[in-house]
Amino acid sequence: MFTDLIRRKISGQPLSSTDAAFESTTVSLSTAVPRPEERRSDERMSPMLRVGKLVDSSGSEQLVKIKNLSAGGVMAIVTRTPTTGEQVNIELSSQRIPATVVWIRGDMVGLKFEQNLDLGELLAGRKPRHGFRPRPPRLEIPCKASVRVGKTYYTVDVHDISLAGIKVEPIEEYCVGKQVVVVVESLHPIKGEVRWYSDRKAGIVFDKPLEFQQLSEWVGKRLELASLKAAYKAG
Repeated sequence: MFTDLIRRKISGQPLSSTDAAFESTTVSLSTAVPRPEERRSDERMSPMLRVGKLVDSSGSEQLVKIKNLSAGGVMAIVTRTPTTGEQVNIELSSQRIPATVVWIRGDMVGLKFEQNLDLGELLAGRKPRHGFRPRPPRLEIPCKASVRVGKTYYTVDVHDISLAGIKVEPIEEYCVGKQVVVVVESLHPIKGEVRWYSDRKAGIVFDKPLEFQQLSEWVGKRLELASLKAAYKAG
């Protein structure tokens, strides 16, 4: 199937809607760091990864769009550009991988992994299994939120947030399975369901995943606000 897809792309034949879903990320067996506008002749595999998490040297987190992935590095679209030579961590399929920023072009960056990846092992973790749902990268952005369960409102602390859901505290065990509305600072109200509870913490899955750009911009605003507060206190 993968060979047919690549052949149709090269020959200019139209891609079906199913094929189009694979357009966001290309995975290569090369050990070189992907670069913009490159045309590789080595063996390629169908895309599996779309969104990752980048943690910079200061500990700040952001979501990134994975455009090209090889055994030796990754090319990604970022919302906040790191610096060339900076040591970072990139999270792919729940694996945190040390890397170095080796090139920057606009909002695109090239990251060289500290060690070459075993792509077979990495991609095997993305194979769908019965009852398994791949977990999007989670961002640890401390803030407050309001959770409405029926007519009851909870003011909660946010532990982490992703495109698909959020972990909050405190909340009551009876809320498990309940439909809720979550209002996070600077985000529109989000409908979801409480899926799990443990020690007053709860995991809420959104009915409709957030848009990548929406969450990325929100994270940027939160980090900018935190930086301003820190500067004000220092002054």
